[in-house]
Amino acid sequence: MTAQGGTDAAVPGIADPAGLEAFFAANVAGAQPPLRYTVIAGGHSNLTYRVDDAAGNRYVLRRPPLGHVLASAHDMGREHRIISAVARSSVPVAPALALSPDDAVNGAPFYVMGFVDGHVLAYVPDVEAGVPDRDARYRLGLEVIDTLADLHRLDVDAVGLGELARRDAYLDRQLKRWRGQWEQSKTRDLAVMDECYERLLAAKPEQRYTGIVHGDYRLGNFLSRADGTLAAVLDWELCTLGDVLADVGYLLNNWAEEGEPLPPGALDFPPTTAGGFPTRAEITARYAERTGFDVSMVQYYRAFSSWRLAAINEGVKRRYMEGVMVDDSFPLESYDERVEALATTALELLRGVA
Repeated sequence: MTAQGGTDAAVPGIADPAGLEAFFAANVAGAQPPLRYTVIAGGHSNLTYRVDDAAGNRYVLRRPPLGHVLASAHDMGREHRIISAVARSSVPVAPALALSPDDAVNGAPFYVMGFVDGHVLAYVPDVEAGVPDRDARYRLGLEVIDTLADLHRLDVDAVGLGELARRDAYLDRQLKRWRGQWEQSKTRDLAVMDECYERLLAAKPEQRYTGIVHGDYRLGNFLSRADGTLAAVLDWELCTLGDVLADVGYLLNNWAEEGEPLPPGALDFPPTTAGGFPTRAEITARYAERTGFDVSMVQYYRAFSSWRLAAINEGVKRRYMEGVMVDDSFPLESYDERVEALATTALELLRGVA
């Protein structure tokens, strides 16, 4: 993980360092104040901090954004519960250590995880530095899709997530949710978003495979090791139960191949364009083989994921406009173009759906 920013009270979102130190001392085994906080680079939604204590221990603290928070989003207790449950399986996650469910300690709910060593491969240079060997990249690609298949085949009741959400009508629920999020977050009207929504409704396939849906499953949301193994899956804030093929479509949208042009609306080349990774066709086939699931409608799920990401990016743009994001390294003016490009891509993908 990479960190940036100041320390203690100078760090945005660390409102009460003394209260946090008391919480750590009482709830995190072995933690020894004083604590030092740094913002972990990356992430445009929940805020993530590295916490170092006087004994040399390292932790991670997650809390909601500083400003505009949509209903049902950024639920720290829910995210903590999910990580705790998935930890009972073979899917690698950072250990969940403690939860503060209310505003009393630091002005907002938060939870604490163990710090896991690894590389966040968000961009091509991250891959080149973190996993320089092309054979290791290929192994990592296979492990990424195998881990997704294992997650989708988990017994949700056995791991304690049976009551996390409704299991049926996933696409209906998601289309309604993200249409609502778009309406609440949008900074202007955009006809292509409305047209795409109507087409997604009309072409919606039957839900055949139900399980845990991560919701943001991509290379930049993992901690990866140089040898091509996966250390942890991160960022579970969008996780729910439902149609697991939505994760496959989302991953494929973020799995550009070496030599491909910059995807429409992208701010930079996806990390997989560094080369050495399995192709989209290879990981799709491996997923189908490992799960036994029919992936013939994956094009629809790619379209849905592109449209949903457009709505998410509009929300990120609004938070930047309100000045409540701690990372200001992304140009605000790019978001209008990006949102429109993602929605247009979704329409183009839908034209290929029978």
